[in-house]
Amino acid sequence: MAGKTATEIWAEVMDTVERGLGGNTNIWLRQAKADSLSDGVLSIVVPNILTKSYIEEEFLKQIRSALKSITNTDIEISFIIQEEETQANDETKKKESSTSVSTDPSSSLNQKYTFDNFVVGPSNRFSYNAALAVAESPAKVYNPLYIYGGVGLGKTHLMHAIGNSIKDNNQNMRVMYMSSETFTNEMVETIRRGVDMTGFRNKYRAVDVLLIDDIQFMRGKDGTQEEFFHTFNTLHSAQKQIVLTSDNHPKNIPALEERLRSRFEWGLITVIEPPEVETRIAILKKKSEELGMDELPDDVAMFIADRVTSNIRELEGCLIRSLALADLDDVPLSIDIVREALKDIMPKESEEYKELITSDSIKKVVSKHFNVRISDLKSDKRTKHLTLPRHIAMYLCRRLTGLSLIDIGRDFGKKDHTTVMHACDKIQEAIQTDPSFEGIVNQLIKEIKEQNKVL
Repeated sequence: MAGKTATEIWAEVMDTVERGLGGNTNIWLRQAKADSLSDGVLSIVVPNILTKSYIEEEFLKQIRSALKSITNTDIEISFIIQEEETQANDETKKKESSTSVSTDPSSSLNQKYTFDNFVVGPSNRFSYNAALAVAESPAKVYNPLYIYGGVGLGKTHLMHAIGNSIKDNNQNMRVMYMSSETFTNEMVETIRRGVDMTGFRNKYRAVDVLLIDDIQFMRGKDGTQEEFFHTFNTLHSAQKQIVLTSDNHPKNIPALEERLRSRFEWGLITVIEPPEVETRIAILKKKSEELGMDELPDDVAMFIADRVTSNIRELEGCLIRSLALADLDDVPLSIDIVREALKDIMPKESEEYKELITSDSIKKVVSKHFNVRISDLKSDKRTKHLTLPRHIAMYLCRRLTGLSLIDIGRDFGKKDHTTVMHACDKIQEAIQTDPSFEGIVNQLIKEIKEQNKVL
């Protein structure tokens, strides 16, 4: 990298990324220009927030990989959004980093993740409230706080929000965010170099708040688990806050030492479920506002929310791709534009795709699993062996389809929407408190999606 300017490095990065695209010039990348390279951060100027969001969504992984290959070092990317020419002269640039780093040298918090921009719904409200309580009173209420759920549902967002809120309220508190893979890699590197472990241990054990993401990656790594066990004990004994995220309940992480598993269960365990359709729509509306759109059309929001049911990152990514295409074509965002933008990544929109998930397909899978008749699910019978599968079927309709509470109630024998709401709340509560019950629901979801060929 010696002697290369930021412009030269960025030109090589673009060439590398575009070669990976089959040699095609990408109009979005070509709008990005190198600004500077300083302190391990390459600053890139983009014309607007939509360009920034699209490049982050589509190319950030490839850019980082190319940078690593070209410079042989870890360089972060910081996007600078060029101000409109009509703005006052004293406003020059607005900087938004995709890897915004806290000014606290002991942390790597992403400052764009806050409680204010976290969209709350029934699927994540309990986890949100728990995270907020921890941020307001570190090590006083839930310690550790363990948040688990699928990919792209907001676990990392809440973790950063906790750290950012704590730092905002007390700048003297030492907050550290780290993935479990980074913890492992740093430990291995320390051992490889033959360096005394004291420095490594002090780094993690001298903090006030330790945030460890994706703790499940410690499974099967005996040395890492041993080291983290003692780190956990040291911090917990000193009444320091620990927050962990995972893709699974501690009981369901294979090759995890029992002593760690039990400690993870000392505090509060919460689960984030895939968002229901109203929350998905709210997320899309909020994201469109952040991207500078006046108002996202309701039919477009419903169209996307109806087709991306289980991953918030994918949900936002679909919106960004659609807005980018509309911007390129200089036309208003519409369902037709969304169809065109997503045709390569949403096979359910192709001619070969048969149908979206329906309430009938859900009732069929649930009735088979519980060995009851579909007509019983729609009946008014309140025996326990019918009430539970009926409630589960209603919950799954709410979670996996675009049906409203009223529509679901009508589909289950003209029941009131409050009945459906009560059923969904009961199942949500059971999922959060009973891992075995959660496993049953997840298995039903898997079967339903396989039956309907939904990703």
